[in-house]
Amino acid sequence: MIVYLHGFNSSPASGKARQLGEHMAGLGRQADYYCPALSNSPREAVAQIEAELSRRQPGAVTLVGSSLGGFYATYLAEAHGWKAVLVNPAVHAHTLMRGALGPQTNWHSGEKWELTEAHLAELAALDLPVISQPARYLLLAQTGDEVLDYRDAVAYYKGARQIIEEGGDHGFAGFERHFQTILDF
Repeated sequence: MIVYLHGFNSSPASGKARQLGEHMAGLGRQADYYCPALSNSPREAVAQIEAELSRRQPGAVTLVGSSLGGFYATYLAEAHGWKAVLVNPAVHAHTLMRGALGPQTNWHSGEKWELTEAHLAELAALDLPVISQPARYLLLAQTGDEVLDYRDAVAYYKGARQIIEEGGDHGFAGFERHFQTILDF
């Protein structure tokens, strides 16, 4: 099963989530694809993924996490022994997101909410100083990411398979070129 975890203020309606879902459907594997609308609470987002996957009993799981979804994917991969593909992932999200404290609006749903210190504390509780088995990870990063410094991910996922592309952006331009790589992984 492929589980796509969207980023901060995003949703299953994001371009990458839709593209990957459509690709899986085109292969006749729509039942093997799951993309939840994640809670704004990091603790609740992780609990919701774990609860849904325990209900489905999916067998082998590969998480595909973009930005904040990559942070969640790392935590879940470590907790459950799953594989994770990380697309321009947030590393140590509780420190990265400090500058975003305050009012927020989800880009797709328009939902208004507030990022608080409590959210940052939940992120800090999920933060892992190191990954235990780099072979379980595939990093996809672009040097032109205008939101996150790709070098943080390169260092954090040291020893993992890494595909680093020059240029690009935080949305990971050309994501669809990597669908077969993701499925092979």
